[in-house]
Amino acid sequence: MNGAGSLLRSLIDNDVDVCFSNPGTSEMHFVAALDDVPEMRGILALFEGVATGAADGYGRVTGKPAGVLLHLGPGLGNGLANLHNARRARTPVVTIVGDHATTHARYDAPLQSDIVSVAGTLSTFLRVSASPNDVGADAADAVAGAMGPPSGVATLILPADVSWGEVSSPSRPTTHHVARAVVDPDNVRAAAHALRAARRPALLIGGSAVASEEALDDAARIADISGAILMMETFPSIAARGAGTPQISRLGYLAEFAAAQLDGVDLILTVDAAAPASFFAYPAFESNLVPEGADVMAFAGPSQDVPRSLAALADELGAAAAPVAPVLSSRPDRPQGRLTSEALGAAIGGAITEGMVVVDESNTGGIHVAGATAGAPRHDWLTLTGGAIGYGLPAAVGAAVGRPEVRILCLESDGSAMYTLQALWTMARESLNVTVVLLSNRSYAILNLELARVGAVAEGSAAASMLDLTGPELDFVSLAKGMGVPASRAETADELVKALEAASTAEGPVLIEAMLPAGLS
Repeated sequence: MNGAGSLLRSLIDNDVDVCFSNPGTSEMHFVAALDDVPEMRGILALFEGVATGAADGYGRVTGKPAGVLLHLGPGLGNGLANLHNARRARTPVVTIVGDHATTHARYDAPLQSDIVSVAGTLSTFLRVSASPNDVGADAADAVAGAMGPPSGVATLILPADVSWGEVSSPSRPTTHHVARAVVDPDNVRAAAHALRAARRPALLIGGSAVASEEALDDAARIADISGAILMMETFPSIAARGAGTPQISRLGYLAEFAAAQLDGVDLILTVDAAAPASFFAYPAFESNLVPEGADVMAFAGPSQDVPRSLAALADELGAAAAPVAPVLSSRPDRPQGRLTSEALGAAIGGAITEGMVVVDESNTGGIHVAGATAGAPRHDWLTLTGGAIGYGLPAAVGAAVGRPEVRILCLESDGSAMYTLQALWTMARESLNVTVVLLSNRSYAILNLELARVGAVAEGSAAASMLDLTGPELDFVSLAKGMGVPASRAETADELVKALEAASTAEGPVLIEAMLPAGLS
């Protein structure tokens, strides 16, 4: 057995059985070893950003890592944006980056680069395998590093000669995951005291605090008894939503909206979430969104057992056994006529089914979707945690692999889709049950909004053309069909509803291009 085979066997032994890949010459022994390790599902992506984004989506919905195989430093570079999103989501991912053979590095061949430095910017675990005999243990350690605590991106760099070299002393190491600890009882009592003493507290939750109904229920119990405002972070990794879940709002993306939500708050208790700050710096707004004079108290973080810690705090406060007012079941009226962003939201609200996973990169076109889906059947919602666009389609690939029993609904904006459109090919190749609603408003509409907010003046055609996606028009129906995904175009609300109904019973991927009004809709 060579190093590549040892790596694959070790990944399988440590419950990593999917690898999203865009390999090159230095990874060919890994590719060949897939025939000897049939338990590993290798999934080809046509761009590294699709592979890394798919690993992110898979890890978010399963809670365990997938592998992602990349070719040398440039391959890692191409996948970096979605690894950034995975890092911000604290998604467990095992990234395997092939490198030149150790004997070849001194020749400074064209693809030679400093992989360690690049990978170090986002890795919770980083190691270069030194010999074929080390690879099995290195892989097991990488899985442990990805799982944490805290969880995140683990990177294993595999030189080509280590990959092809024979293993002389084979081993089958398995890792033991480190249990997360509940917050110390003294800190639980301190948090309870702070909530009781505050005049207008806020409970800001994120991460694993919003990923399950149980954790959300305990957070709502805490808010009910303490009178705290209950909010979740702006871009949660994965959030439980829908009828029966607690009433909770997301912290606003726009700084002035978030400031209004927090107005008068004198304590912000954070649970697996950062203190609120503006997404960008703006000339007219403060970057720090914590109200003047308010205290910020971190209660539980990514290295701790957040759900159990919330339950302990609720019990310390003597909270009721269940939240007072969960979200009631509701559906928007079936939209008709012109396809606006309001009609889009209503159509999506009517299309969500029990247990569905929604991958949201709808941006401006989806502004009304959150409100229209609040009372839909129970579902999970993934968001753009790191702000690096082009995550939606790849994350939908990974979510569909991780949750094959449900249909994935991907809300994708047109500008963002063009970053990683190759994900459609992987959806078709793997026959993944994904419905893509492509929100086509023919512009980088969010940047039109940001242009004014940062105080820039753009009165001429040169500036306008930089934010416009016409000339030529993007034809997503043709693009999707060219990659093997059945596609249709909806120009009215009625057409969108009918297309969503048809997609709900389809086998494999479907794309619906929803033609919204140009620009902000």
